[in-house]
Amino acid sequence: MRAALSAAALLLAACASERPAEPLSQRAEEATDADACGVSHYAHLIGTPAAEIDRKRLPEHARIITPDVVVTMDFSATRLNIMVGTDGRVGSLRCF
Repeated sequence: MRAALSAAALLLAACASERPAEPLSQRAEEATDADACGVSHYAHLIGTPAAEIDRKRLPEHARIITPDVVVTMDFSATRLNIMVGTDGRVGSLRCF
């Protein structure tokens, strides 16, 4: 019984010492600044109508995100996200 309590206390102590995760926006900004998903290779898409993007030329897990689409908020620094504005044109590129 004491061994189980000791193990539980160690686990709780380990969890308590962890830093809280950074907000998604901050992690995405850092990943984008570091070009973790290859943003620099696709910068030419900014201003392009989303309908004209050849998806076959994008990385495998790239997402085109329009104002009306729902996306998961899981973080992947190497995933290219193409942000489309209400005008249907690419407004920015981000890694998350």
